Amino acid sequence: MPTRWSRSTVVAGVLGVLLATVSFAPRALFAQPSLVVLVRHGEKSTEGGSDPSLSDAGRVRAQALADALAMTTPTAIIVSSLKRTAETAAVVSSKTGVVPTVIAIGGATHVADVAAAVRKATGVVLVVGHSNTVPAIVTALGGPKLPDICDASYATMFVLTPGADGKSAQVVLTHYGLADGPLPVACAGMVAK
Repeated sequence: MPTRWSRSTVVAGVLGVLLATVSFAPRALFAQPSLVVLVRHGEKSTEGGSDPSLSDAGRVRAQALADALAMTTPTAIIVSSLKRTAETAAVVSSKTGVVPTVIAIGGATHVADVAAAVRKATGVVLVVGHSNTVPAIVTALGGPKLPDICDASYATMFVLTPGADGKSAQVVLTHYGLADGPLPVACAGMVAK
């Protein structure tokens, strides 16, 4: 009888394999993060104006993020100045004791500032951003140019291994938590699947 693996177990396994691979990497890689996990914040409440908290579904997704990262401990957590990113990272932060670094959102330098903070870190870095910032941060860290994440999508996770010696970063696109529901036609071509 085949074994059914939960999405969180599969994500945790992928992260474990990537970490094991990085542990045998040349010393030059250790002056930068060994792995960067980037996600969009969880589902947000329809109340709260321009800075809403997470909805019930968003709080479930925050727990799913902690479950997905259960086999690794981030050494740095980076969030934006909006509540929903800090709330998404809160379960991971409370389990690990890592206090998130807050990078103000709204300025033209937000993506560059997050990328600079990631590059200064070592070990595993968790970045919780937004539908329009996460793909741009992946690109700023040496990954491919990506479209924004569909506004109706919350399950997307990027796992990035920084490149060394001028090489491109390696990026794995995966998902965590409950799958997104049917996405609007307007999302075609946006990072979602």
